[in-house]
Amino acid sequence: MNPDFDFLGIAQRLQAIAQAGLAYEPNAYDQERYQEVHDLSLRLMALLTGEPVAQLNALFANETNYPTPKVDVRAVLFRGIDELLMVQEKSDGNRWTLPGGWADIGYTPFEVAVKETWEETGLEAEAVRLLALLDKKRHAHPPQPWYVYKAFVLCRATGGALQAETSETAQARWVHRSELPVLPLSNDRATLAQLEMMFQYAANPALPTLCD
Repeated sequence: MNPDFDFLGIAQRLQAIAQAGLAYEPNAYDQERYQEVHDLSLRLMALLTGEPVAQLNALFANETNYPTPKVDVRAVLFRGIDELLMVQEKSDGNRWTLPGGWADIGYTPFEVAVKETWEETGLEAEAVRLLALLDKKRHAHPPQPWYVYKAFVLCRATGGALQAETSETAQARWVHRSELPVLPLSNDRATLAQLEMMFQYAANPALPTLCD
C-alpha cells in the first residue's frame, strides 16, 4: 500500500457520502447502495486504523444527519515565552498534551477552552484569541476514523491552582520549551511541530491566526 496515498481520506469521504445519502431518505434501491458504501468505508477504515469494524460501526451509529467535521479545542497558556501549560492524558498512557477536548454543544470555542483548562488543570482562565484552526489530516497525527478540525485558543490564567490529578489527567504543569523533544507526547492531540508553532506566538503575539 502506497504510504503517500490518502486512503484514510478516501474512506472518510466515502463514509460521509454514504451518511449524507442515507440522511435524505432515499428510495429503497439507493438506500441499499448507500448502505453498501457505508459498510465498505468502515472496512477500509478498520484496515487503516486497526479499529474493529464493529467498534467503528458503533461510533457512527448515531451519525445520521449530514456529516460535518468534529472539532477539537486546545487551550494554549504561556508562562513567559519559554513555558507552556501541559497535561498528562490518562486515556493516552499519561502522554503530554495541551488541555482540551471535543467541542461541547452549547459552548462557544472560547468557553470550551476555558472549561477544559479548569477541568484538567485547576486553573481559572480567560480566552484571548484564536491562534490556529487546523485540518487534522494535514498534520502528522495518527490515523483515526473522524474527520477533525483543531482549534488552538490562547488563554490567560486568572486564578485557581494547579491540581495534582483530575479524572482525566495524571498531572498538569508548566513545561519548558527545551523539554518538548524528550517528552512522550500525545500526538493524536497535539504534535511537536504544533507545540513549536504555539511558542512562536509567545515570542511574537502579533502573528496572524493560522488556518489550513
